[in-house]
Formats: sequence, structure tokens, C-alpha cells
Amino acid sequence: MTRDAVVVGAAVRAAWESSRTLTPQTTDAEPEQTRRLVQDVANTYGSEEVARASVFLVGVLASYLTRDADQPGGIDPLSDLVPGVIEKLSAIEMADPAQAPMVSGVLTAAVLGLDTLAWRDQFGPVQPAEALNHTFVIGLLSDLLDITAERPGAANEIMQEAFAPLAAEEDATT
Repeated sequence: MTRDAVVVGAAVRAAWESSRTLTPQTTDAEPEQTRRLVQDVANTYGSEEVARASVFLVGVLASYLTRDADQPGGIDPLSDLVPGVIEKLSAIEMADPAQAPMVSGVLTAAVLGLDTLAWRDQFGPVQPAEALNHTFVIGLLSDLLDITAERPGAANEIMQEAFAPLAAEEDATT
């Protein structure tokens, strides 16, 4: 496992792909492909690293969404984003309501400009139920990003661009 608020790129990609399987556009083969990807990454780096990567992605997406908060029409982080996401999360049947305080904390840390991973790491390992909630939040935030960009798939495009240098780095080290 990595330390000092650093997360392995392959784990970030696995966490992202996990969230993408929750969308209605998911094909029948994608959940199985994603399950294999996540399992391979978990076998290599540990399931905790994939869970930490979900925390990292929540922070990245929340920060991206609130970067223009002071502009007209910007999303107010503390009065709109955090409560809105938690409200939507509570409507997801598979989400564990007991994890909402930690998810709220991660979102709040992100919109306050803190390193979400470092903030979350201080509380110990990310448990599976919490990681699942973060996966749902990644999906909610990416949907919101698509809506605010007025372009379906905008979040996925942004993430794929972000993953390109990681893939090149991983290829160089193998």
C-alpha cells in the first residue's frame, strides 16, 4: 500500500471503471470486464488501494465541479454540492446510510481544498461499505459534471485524458 496521500494510478483507473458500470449505458460485458480489472488491481496492490482510489476520485471530481463556484451559475460547494450529493446518495438502495458521515467529510474536505486522501487516511482503512458509497458518489458527481458541461460523457472524457499519462508511465515501468 502507498502512503502520504498517494494512490496507485491503476487503482484510480479501477475505481473509475467501477463507477462507470453503474450507468445505464453499461453494456452486458462491462461489469465482468470491470470486475476482472478491479480484481487484478486488488491482487497486485490490495483492495484497500482501490478503496482509497475511490476517495481520491471523489475529491478530484468535487474539486473540478466547484472550481468556478464564485462565478455566476457556479455550484456552491457547501450549500449545494455536499447536501445535494448526500441526498441523492441516500436514495440509492444499496448505499449504506451509516457511511454518509464519512462520505460527507470527504466531500467537504474536497470543496475546502484539502487533500481528500490525506484527510480520509487519518481515520484508518476505508471499509468496503464506505468504498461502495464512494463509488456511488463518483457516479453522481460524474453525472453532475456531464449535466453542467451540457455534454453526456464529459466526465469520462476528462478522466480518460487524465489516465493517458498514467498508462504511459505504467508502460514505461514494465
